[in-house]
Amino acid sequence: MSEMTESVRRDDNLTSLIEINHLVKIFPPNVVALNDVSVDFQEGEIHAIVGENGAGKSTLMKILYGMIPADSGEILYRGKPIRFANPGEAIRSKIGMVHQEILLIPQYTVWENVILGMEPLGKLNRIHRDLARKQVQDRIDEFQFNLDPDAKVEDLSVAARQKVEILKLLYRDVTFLILDEPTAVLTPQEIPQLFDELRRLRNNGHTIAFISHHLDEVLELSDRISVLRKGKKVATIPASQTSESLLAEMMVGREVVFESIKETVRPGKLIFSLQNIRLQSPNKKKLLDDVNIEVKAGEIVGIAGVEGNGQLELVEVITGLATPDQGQLLINGVNLTKASILERRKYMAFVPQDRALMGSCLNASIKENLIMTHYKLNPEFTRHGHILNDRKSTEFAYEIQEKFDIQLHSIEDEMKSLSGGNQQKVILGRELLLSAPFILLDQPTRGLDVGSIEYVHQQIIRMSKENRAILLLSSDLEELFRITDRILVLHRGQIVANLITNETNINEVGYLMLEGAAHGA
Repeated sequence: MSEMTESVRRDDNLTSLIEINHLVKIFPPNVVALNDVSVDFQEGEIHAIVGENGAGKSTLMKILYGMIPADSGEILYRGKPIRFANPGEAIRSKIGMVHQEILLIPQYTVWENVILGMEPLGKLNRIHRDLARKQVQDRIDEFQFNLDPDAKVEDLSVAARQKVEILKLLYRDVTFLILDEPTAVLTPQEIPQLFDELRRLRNNGHTIAFISHHLDEVLELSDRISVLRKGKKVATIPASQTSESLLAEMMVGREVVFESIKETVRPGKLIFSLQNIRLQSPNKKKLLDDVNIEVKAGEIVGIAGVEGNGQLELVEVITGLATPDQGQLLINGVNLTKASILERRKYMAFVPQDRALMGSCLNASIKENLIMTHYKLNPEFTRHGHILNDRKSTEFAYEIQEKFDIQLHSIEDEMKSLSGGNQQKVILGRELLLSAPFILLDQPTRGLDVGSIEYVHQQIIRMSKENRAILLLSSDLEELFRITDRILVLHRGQIVANLITNETNINEVGYLMLEGAAHGA
């Protein structure tokens, strides 16, 4: 496809708040992250930034927010050159960023989190608590956020915590907000409320940079959209003049399929079974309550649920990080309830949610990360039982790199040199090429672009056609509906619904995630 020439809406009533001109960023040894990128953000608009993993979105925002320096180019704020040495300088210039990872103190209240670092002081330089709380309440009222200032953050939903993160910036009078994948952990019912709040902020004069891989959300919310591909800007275009398919094609450079691609299967023999699993916390709180799950050969079964309803504990029980108080885990008829983690890996592949902590070693090479697990389970990767076969390891690493289109300079580079999306591809490639009969996938496409998601979905379906049994935990309901055969809804540690995917809908599943009403279980 020929690259689209830039089409920019100019609203005579809006002026440029920030102009980024000819930005260049090259990471050692010679990785071009941004190549002569120019984009402007108008006052009082929501401007989406989209692109594949490694396209330069995060690098662009990190430079703007003072997290990393640019090699060349300029940034103008209200027509004056700016360059921040750190995020603190950016915030003082009324530019703030809400990251994917929520960085609040759970034990503190809403107002305590909001004022942290900017506490109003009274007599004897002590925090003026009443004034601080009133200031936070005033901001809650001003921006129509439905928040209790006295609520502890640990008791809030993920959506409410996200509001607190935004409120922290508004308390500091930030007028330019960078939102990095803000809907990634929200239910379908929570997203419209967030969008309403963002529109109110825009209408009050705030400017919002919205980074998302969900193109339907981008089209619904944004005024303008800038597309990056391989470090270059392809286009800036009004949202009203484009579509999901066109955006995806600009991002990837080819047509991308969005429809459901899962064929109806006739499940084979029972591969994976959780039977009457119960797990309690040290204080006797029920974390998993009589959980039963079966996955047959060729089946893809999805787990839907609001974060914090037992997903983490379910994964820990399956992988061996937690021992259930009651119940059994069987794979291929083998009782693995008390088996070691390594013993379980003979029977299961696992893609964890936290790719940095559980899925990889960031200081090791990309090649070493690609062959993890394989070299312990496959004798071809070693000589004389313990010496690594470097030739075989290198060949295998390059095979995964090619199959999963991992953007890298060298497989000998450290894992941390890759973008988050490419790190995820390393883990997916490594795990999906294991010959295990059962595959556990925990948020496998989080942080991936539309092209990569499409490819991963194809690979997961290919695994199912090889008679693997697949259990998929995902906060993306569209993903579950696109590739699963059944959807189980997890609510307060219980499976409250067992639904045939093509016999239900997103709204029903979203309702069950929030309310937990038993349905069809």
